[in-house]
Amino acid sequence: MNAEGKMRVLVADDSPEICDIVEILLLGEGCEVLKAADGLQALQLADDTVDLYILDVVMPGLTGIQVCTHLRQKTTAPILFLTAKTQEQDKTMGFSAGGDDYLAKPFSYGELISRVKSLLRRYYVYKGKEESRRHLFTAGDLTVDTDCHQVTVDGRRVELTEIEFKMLLLMVQNRGRVYSAQTLYEQIWGEPYFYTANNTVMVHIRNLRKKLERDPQSPQYIQTAWGKGYYVG
Repeated sequence: MNAEGKMRVLVADDSPEICDIVEILLLGEGCEVLKAADGLQALQLADDTVDLYILDVVMPGLTGIQVCTHLRQKTTAPILFLTAKTQEQDKTMGFSAGGDDYLAKPFSYGELISRVKSLLRRYYVYKGKEESRRHLFTAGDLTVDTDCHQVTVDGRRVELTEIEFKMLLLMVQNRGRVYSAQTLYEQIWGEPYFYTANNTVMVHIRNLRKKLERDPQSPQYIQTAWGKGYYVG
């Protein structure tokens, strides 16, 4: 967010036309827009004042996936991929790198604005900027602080993406309750479930385990109820 309180969005696409279109749309929503023509420039412009990243998957030099991987080392701001690639394996790669959502090209202007608003709203709600009271939820040595948008394991701070945080919070708030992949997808993404969405949920569960568990192959926090779903014990 800039000094005037406007949302700051960084758009990286090697197509000047797409960058210009996205800029015009977001300016109309009161956002400040930074534009990058490739992945390297995107990383040079990235800082902690950026509220949302919109990355083309295929760019010269660093790909959007590679940029996302670098960004996740220093920010939890939501990342939206723009791509002509719609294969499930491409989406899985993006989610594994820490991306939050995908939008296929060509996209409708209304759909882009809807995705941007949704990502920003969820990010700030769960970051604690729209909450007035402090809430702590625990499961053993795992602590989720919704006011500070912070997760710690045995005192060690763990950086999560907005989607990962929301998924973990849902399960920690309702310890012992088993959530199917369909329920998780519909509650976290707010969209109707479709069969390939199961892979999307599995990727995020796997990423959470890598970040939270001492041994992801034998998880202590995020358990699997075989044939039913996932839960925090």
